[in-house]
Amino acid sequence: MLILIAGPYRSGTNDDKTLIAQNMHRMEEAALAVYRLGHTPVCGEWLALPLIHAAGSTQLGDAVFNEIFHPVAVRLIDHCDGVLRVGGASAGADEIMKQAEQKGKQTYWSMDELKSVPNW
Repeated sequence: MLILIAGPYRSGTNDDKTLIAQNMHRMEEAALAVYRLGHTPVCGEWLALPLIHAAGSTQLGDAVFNEIFHPVAVRLIDHCDGVLRVGGASAGADEIMKQAEQKGKQTYWSMDELKSVPNW
């Protein structure tokens, strides 16, 4: 399955780049675990951040950033078989989960839930 990883990026960081990198690292660790289960992981950040840079964003949370960051993940939901929620508090990741549920996608709230799903 293609599994979107939803977790905090900026949440709880006060835009501290070290803390953001730690959040991203946790999502990437989850992505690796998903891969090792036989699925294909994707993080919205992997697609959104290069687009944000190309579009000329000058700071986190500016208009260009906001135009692209979460909408990319919302678009990805349509192409994924499911979404895995990782990490701590995040309004954005919670919204991704809500959107996934509304679109009828499988939602996984822990790696253990995903482990019980056979890879196709």
